[in-house]
Amino acid sequence: MSGRNKSVIIILSFFLVLTIVLTTTIGSTDISIDITAKILLSKFLLIEKTWTDGQEAIINDIRFPRVLLGALVGAALGTAGCAMQGLLKNPMADPYIIGISSGAAVGACLAFVLLLPVQIISFVFALIAIFIVYNISKTEGKVPVDTLLLAGIAVGSFLAAVTSLIIYTAGVPHQIIFWLMGGLWTADWEKVKISFVMIIFGIIMLNRQAWNLNVMLLGEDQATYLGINVEHVKRYVLLFAVLITAAAVSVSGIIGFVGLIIPHIMRILVGPDHRILLPSSALAGAIFMVMADAMGRTVMKPVELPVGIITALFGVPFFIYLLRKRRKNIYA
Repeated sequence: MSGRNKSVIIILSFFLVLTIVLTTTIGSTDISIDITAKILLSKFLLIEKTWTDGQEAIINDIRFPRVLLGALVGAALGTAGCAMQGLLKNPMADPYIIGISSGAAVGACLAFVLLLPVQIISFVFALIAIFIVYNISKTEGKVPVDTLLLAGIAVGSFLAAVTSLIIYTAGVPHQIIFWLMGGLWTADWEKVKISFVMIIFGIIMLNRQAWNLNVMLLGEDQATYLGINVEHVKRYVLLFAVLITAAAVSVSGIIGFVGLIIPHIMRILVGPDHRILLPSSALAGAIFMVMADAMGRTVMKPVELPVGIITALFGVPFFIYLLRKRRKNIYA
């Protein structure tokens, strides 16, 4: 990694830490930045206690796990979006475009109706959805990207109809509506621990494919000529992009546009090289998600907006911008 790329990662990492500390101070109870920082640092350093037990409980048990979960979800969606855009060679690709969110939504609805664990069932159904999409797209041992996109749209639309049917006929409680809007209300340390393992592992594995994704931007024929097993790379990238997206969706609900706008912005800033684009998209996605959740908690205080609404308010205008600029090849 070049010196410039290292500088980008260091700067983004600094801003992520700063954002986490600042947003952890936000809440109904006023806790200053210095007290928040001391409470967080006390986990690692011996610091004289100048805060109350109540302040410590609020930071450690409520705010900090929520902020960390938001960072993990943002990193997962940013990385998955970057990988999908590189794999499909389409700047308007999104990790949800192949039916992951629709599968997770069906699973969540069933979980609410049958009183099953939402995180586990939504995760399983997200994996089932991509399994169906992949096998529909498979032709003579290969998976054309155009067919994959069309199959994802078709299966996603069908599963969205199934979700609507379940809500209409089963009287799904209002919790599912909030889940479908996307939010981090239910964050706790258990969800942070489970998500951390899957998301970090998936991000690491996707970063190992950075060079192959660079070569595949030249075209599948050229990549094959240069010795890349194109179908293996597709399966590999799809598997881990789905893994981290499903892990994110299962704990946060449907949060759109992060995987669309963050990789595109970072591609403009750092270029198309996935060796820097993937890690920078993860860090920027984490920053964006943490800030969006903080905005959702404050913009209409005391009412809390679902973070999915905040990301959509930013994402839709940017998506329109992408449509208008589509004729320009940003992968050149």
